[in-house]
Amino acid sequence: MTTVAEQKTKETVEFKFHHLHFYCDDLKPTEEYKKMEEQLNNFGKAFPYDSSKRVDLENGRKAWEEVTGKPADPSSYIPQGQDIVTQLLHGVGCRVTGEHVGSADTARSLCVRFNDNRGVQFIITSKNKLNTAKRPKMSVTYDHFLQSHIDEFYTVHGNKQGIACLGFEVAQGGLDIIYSRYQKKHPKLLASGKIIQYTEGFRILEVFAYYKGAKNVTDADHGTIIRFVEIDKASNGKGLVLPGMDILNAEYDNACNPAYCDHWVSNVISREGFLDTLNDTLGFTPKVDFNAGVVAAGEAQIESTVTGNSTMFETVQSAEALVDQSQVYLPINNALSEVGHVHWFLEELGQGVQHVASRVKDLPAFIQQTNDYREMTGEGFTFLNIPRSYYGRLTVEDMVSHTNASTDVCENVFKGLIESNLMDITGVVKLNITNDEITNAVSSMINGMDEKFVFIIKKSRYANLYKLLRDHLSEESYLRIVRNKILVDIQGGDLLYQIFTSNVLQRKAGEEAPFLEFIQRVCSEKKCEDGSCKPIKPGCGGFGIRNFLTLFLSIEVSKAMRTVKEAKANGDTKAEEKANKQVEVFTAQLDEANPILTIISDAMTIEGELLDEAAKISDNNSVKKKELIAKAMEQRKIKNDGQEMLKVTSLKYAKMMKALREN
Repeated sequence: MTTVAEQKTKETVEFKFHHLHFYCDDLKPTEEYKKMEEQLNNFGKAFPYDSSKRVDLENGRKAWEEVTGKPADPSSYIPQGQDIVTQLLHGVGCRVTGEHVGSADTARSLCVRFNDNRGVQFIITSKNKLNTAKRPKMSVTYDHFLQSHIDEFYTVHGNKQGIACLGFEVAQGGLDIIYSRYQKKHPKLLASGKIIQYTEGFRILEVFAYYKGAKNVTDADHGTIIRFVEIDKASNGKGLVLPGMDILNAEYDNACNPAYCDHWVSNVISREGFLDTLNDTLGFTPKVDFNAGVVAAGEAQIESTVTGNSTMFETVQSAEALVDQSQVYLPINNALSEVGHVHWFLEELGQGVQHVASRVKDLPAFIQQTNDYREMTGEGFTFLNIPRSYYGRLTVEDMVSHTNASTDVCENVFKGLIESNLMDITGVVKLNITNDEITNAVSSMINGMDEKFVFIIKKSRYANLYKLLRDHLSEESYLRIVRNKILVDIQGGDLLYQIFTSNVLQRKAGEEAPFLEFIQRVCSEKKCEDGSCKPIKPGCGGFGIRNFLTLFLSIEVSKAMRTVKEAKANGDTKAEEKANKQVEVFTAQLDEANPILTIISDAMTIEGELLDEAAKISDNNSVKKKELIAKAMEQRKIKNDGQEMLKVTSLKYAKMMKALREN
């Protein structure tokens, strides 16, 4: 006979993304944020933003000054020491929609939302007690806002700000099932010890996300919480995000775009332990593995696994796929070396949330607007520096192949572009180069072949992207991607656009801190045999194995470039030279790894499609099924061979970086 506890371990729990909880040093008065919102809305009326056109930034700055009464100085913007709420308001069009004022034992908190209640919502709590110390105790104590939790977070995380909690909404009855599983298999992780019920229509269970080391053997790591929320919609008539918050009115203008949760990434000590815990309690299973040696930047190496639930959600409408929050993905990283971002993150901050990814409808337009608003208002976000060579560069071989001109002529054209300052010595062409500039620089060398040379020179600015996307995008669309340093990957006809902000909640340059990711999933419009649209799969476009390595390398490139700047300012020529060589090594590794990553990605996609087709055939002895599986295994071998090639490349550059470091 099956016991109640045994039955609960077998039941499927339905849940979805709900909120993220940040802890920061301080918050401005709510009235100040509301004044910012009013200014942004007035600015939108005075200077309507059109993402389809190039914006006159100078006139935008003048309009901003007229609205606010003070000039913007975007040149002085630095990502360190920023107020996260101010960044979200100016940078991505969020608004403050809720507040917990705090009392003698709870801290002040704000709810910050994008322009859709179904999407991303941040709870941001201040460590600073000055605004709340003299307030009386509240009649109801809200555990999730206790000052003691913030103090503990700062203690565990090296006195640093960060992302403290991952919040999920659970379907009715799901909370008891999850509690039973943790109680049975992971009692050490039960943070609140019980399910807490509030009169506002909420039941909440909090658990610690990780163990300090091996699961069940070591104690719970008290640094990061997973919060499960069960909401009685009838009782929560106000639409509260969490009990204890007051609703604040918020006006969104036309420049405020919605965003939706896509995946949340952790850096941990025991990746396997966290994977097992999520499987035991939530039924999560691995979806994608990035093996040892595949994700490496110089000497830095990590492993990563994307785990998640299995949702029944299906649609043929891209608009529905955009807003769905039922497919939860949690990528998990661990370090394999004692250098690199993940290792240093764990060393400085401890285990925790590295970054959170949010989905938008049109990423190039979204990021162009974010960059334009920073240039006009002096506030918002900056993004990780992606080497221009990632997008494409000109080679003599490309010119010979496209124009049929001799190698000598093409070499002279190459030199002429460099001498005219239209291209650097690596073949990276000026982004806004014109036809006239090209003709004036090289017309004397090309004997009337202007059109062919102009075409290949201008196309080189996005040549690597063109190999992936061909004529699906216009030249202006390609240039918008390059200009805004957006990463692009393709998997089985699905596209994935990604970009990563500079660190947020970072006090000083060089310190480890979390960051934000924004993505767009462009699902292919494949047809079934009867002509109907195939259902869009959750997570279409994958997680960008090509982009994963690019992110890892870009983090290291950005650090090295900052070192170059600091060394130059200090007059340290040796340090400057060394850091420049580091940038060169990381960039060369990215260039060499890109074609190998394409092989791996393509093979992975075909393997998955073949196995999906085979799974539809119930007869295991079917000849067709066996053929599909055999072909899938061929692709798996190509994928595995590609990973071995990538490991050889990684080892090569690890040795180069080690030699550079030791010298």
